[in-house]
Order: sequence, then structure tokens, then C-alpha cells
Amino acid sequence: MACTAIWTFSNKVTAENADNRIEVSSTKQMVNGTGISIGGLGSGLDTQAIVAQLVALERIPIQQLEIDRDVTQAKIDTLGQFKNLVNALKDKADELSSLGGFLSLAVTGVDEDVATITAGESALQGSHTLEVMRLSSVDRWAFDGVSDSSTNLATVDGQSVTFTVGTTVYDVTVNADESSLVEIASKINSAAGDDVTASVVNTGTSSSPSYQLVMASTESGEDGRIFDITTTIDGLNIDGSGPDANGEATSANNITVGNNALATIDGLEIERSSNDFSDVIGGVTIDIVGLGASQFGIEPDREAMRTSMDEFISAYNDVITFMNEQNTFTPAASDDDDPDVGVLFGDTSLRSVKQTLTSSLFNIDLTTVVNDVNGFSTLSLVGISQDSDGLLSLDETKFDEKISENLGLLADLFVDTDGFTRDPAAVGNTPEYFEDTTTDSGLMNTLVRNIDRLIGNLDDGDTGVNVQGIFDLRQDTFDAKIKRINDSIASKETALEAYRESMVMRYARLEELMGGLNAQGQALAASLGALGA
Repeated sequence: MACTAIWTFSNKVTAENADNRIEVSSTKQMVNGTGISIGGLGSGLDTQAIVAQLVALERIPIQQLEIDRDVTQAKIDTLGQFKNLVNALKDKADELSSLGGFLSLAVTGVDEDVATITAGESALQGSHTLEVMRLSSVDRWAFDGVSDSSTNLATVDGQSVTFTVGTTVYDVTVNADESSLVEIASKINSAAGDDVTASVVNTGTSSSPSYQLVMASTESGEDGRIFDITTTIDGLNIDGSGPDANGEATSANNITVGNNALATIDGLEIERSSNDFSDVIGGVTIDIVGLGASQFGIEPDREAMRTSMDEFISAYNDVITFMNEQNTFTPAASDDDDPDVGVLFGDTSLRSVKQTLTSSLFNIDLTTVVNDVNGFSTLSLVGISQDSDGLLSLDETKFDEKISENLGLLADLFVDTDGFTRDPAAVGNTPEYFEDTTTDSGLMNTLVRNIDRLIGNLDDGDTGVNVQGIFDLRQDTFDAKIKRINDSIASKETALEAYRESMVMRYARLEELMGGLNAQGQALAASLGALGA
């Protein structure tokens, strides 16, 4: 910032006559050449106000640039809102672009005291029967009780407990001075912790305790059984006789026998080592929880499917409503009013998004429509209509009818179930390069793919070319414009400051000149007055 040094001088002009001496003073302000403060004392003009007005007039182009910058920044902010809405639409479409996202299946009629059953995306509609005859169980053994869990039981070093789990034989040896039940349990856990867990339980009372060493398999079912249990520890006893062919215990020490779960599903008897029968019916998770019989059905979850479709339609309508508002131009009601214009009125991003949505959802090949004898080729045929403003709405009754009529064909309209295949002759980054040439293209898959291109920075894959989308292009254009405006404002501000200093200097010289002339005139008047007297 320039520093202005100001000095005040006094011009004195004298005139004398015989009777008196007259002294006239005129005050003026000077400057060291870089700036000045002027007050109009010499000219009688409000020179500060004049300079301020002149500078204000010269600032008008800067103010216009600032307005243009604010308008451009508003476009950037509004473009960001627009992009967020389009991204939200893409997310909803993406959720519906797979069978798992589109096909919501529900299990009906199941007795929750018998089983917990859910249906996944690969499940098929139908009815089933389930009867649970036996739940899986874990093999548990308890050694005979002892009165003190901390008393050493072995009489010599090297005594052991031996048992087998699966094909693994465990031989756990102890030293005589480290052979209490607690210490034996600890050694078993260290040696065979992957297959069994050992603990000490008091099955008696506090006054008459009976501590038992309990071994439990970590795996349920027959594969987890513990067998061939023997002990050479003098104070530790057990009858290791295994269960019979029916899975019934033959030894009192065999607390529970490790048995497989047994159930009949759709008339077929099935065993599993656990209570999980999820591999029996494709796409259906079955966890049995109790004995008994139940019938259940796999049916479309109409409410869930309607909810998903409503959410997609809502996201779509948000984009359409935004574009309609931005494309609005309402003339001013009077000369004193301004027209009502959308911030992005006429912007290319609005046209690009509109074209993308239309081509993705509504430009269905005529041949496909003509050959559609079942009525599943367009959105309108399945209950999704579009009004004059471009907004979508769902006819729930018609949509439900299509679900019941043929769920597979309905899914084919929205989901690309046969995969994406492009024309081998298609050139990279052309519209054809991103088109699916298969019959089943899936409206949601097409929309997601096209929005990805629209949003930008999408690597097209084979060509390795990074495609910049319309939003990024518009953002770059607006950013470049703001930079040019800021550069222009900075340049004009520098020129305006030079202009202001120039005006100050000019009026300072005027003040200096007028001050001198006034002083001379006053001196002359004083001299003439003195002569006349």
C-alpha cells in the first residue's frame, strides 16, 4: 500500500498603508507525489466527494465482474446439488440392478419354534414341508467325581488320559505333583483345545462336593464324538464305552452323545452334523431349532419390492423436478421486477442428464416391444407410468399382478441376468461401446452404466481412455471462468488505484492553484482597500 505524506503550508501575502498592515493567509495541502488528502479549501469544491464519485464510476465494471463471479459460483453450487441427485438415483438403480436387489423373497407359514428360514436371491418360489426328528448334539463325557479338585490324583509321573476325536489320538500325561482335576483339565485344553474343551464342575454341594472333569467336543454331530477314552491316573476313573448303533449312550459317563441333526424335507430324510440345513434347498437358509413339523412357502415379498421401486421412483422424480425447476423462465411481471430464471437455465448438463435418463429407460427397441406377447418389455406395461412433467408413478395393483404373473420376466426387464456383451466392432468411448448387445440388457444396469459415463472419470476399460463426464466438464468450465474473472478484477483493481491516485493528484494541483489565486486575489483586494482608505 502506498504511503502518503502530507504537509500543510501557509502562503502569506501582505499589503500596507499608512494606517494599518494587512496579512492574508491561504492554507493548501501538498503531497510527496504518491497520494494526497484534499479538502476543497482553495476551490470551494468538495473535491474528496468528486474523486470518490469518479472512482465509484470506474468501479462499476469491477462490480459487474463480481456479480458475474457470484452467478458463476451459484452455478457451481447448484451443479453440485444436481450431481448429488443424479448420484442418489444411480445408487437406487444399482440396488435394483442385481437379482438379489430386485427380487425380494419372503418365507411364509414357517413355525418359528421348529426352524428359522430365510430366502436369498437364488431361491425359487414354491412350497415345502419340514419335519425335525432330532437336533444335533455335542458329545460330552464326565469322569467320576472326586471330593477335592486341587488334590493330586496321579501316584507316579507319566500317568495319562487317552482319547480319540476323529482320526486324532490324544495322550495327555501328567506328573504326580501336577495332577489335580484343575491341572488335568488345563493340560487337556493345551493338548487338544481344537477338538475338545475340558472343565471342572461341582455336581455335589458346598458341604459335600463332587468335582467332575468334563470333556466336551467343539464340534456337534457324530464327527465330533470323543471315543476310546482311557485313563491310567489312579484317582481318575471313567467308563469309556461308546454309544450304540442308535446313538444312545451305554456309559453313565457319556452325558450327551454327539448325534447328527435329523430332518425330513419335502419327504427326503436328511442328516447334518449341525442344525444348519442351508445347503438342502437352493438359496434357502434353514436353521432348525426344535422338534416338530412345519410347512412353508417361498413367495415374492411384494411389500419389499414395492418399497424398493418407490424409492427408485422417488430418486428419479427428484432429478426430474430439479431439472424442471432449473429450466423454468418466468418473465418479469413489471419493469421493476426481475424475471424468474433457474440458475442452470439452458445449461448443457440438464440436456445431457435428460437424454441419458430417456435413452436408458424409455428408448426400447421397437422390435422388442412388438414381439412382447407377455407384456413385460416397457415400464408402462408393468405399472410404472410417466406424466407430462416427466415424473414417474407406480400403479401398485398392476405391479403386483406382474409379480404374480411372471416374476422372472419382470426381473428380466430391470436386471441384466445374461451379462453385458458389447459389439466387437464398437469404437472406444462411443455410445455403442457401452451398449449391451444381448437381448436381456436390464434397464437398471443400463441406467447405472450410462450415469457412470455421465458423472465422469470413467475408464472405459479396453482402450484405457479416461472419459470425463458432463459434470466435470461443466465444473472445469465454471472454475476457469471464475479464475478469469478474479484475474480481471485484480487487474482492474490495480488500474483503479492508479486512477484514484491520478485524480487525487489532479485535484491537489487544482487546490494548489486555486489556493494561490485566492491568496493573490485577497492580497490585491486588501491593497486596493488600503489605497482607497
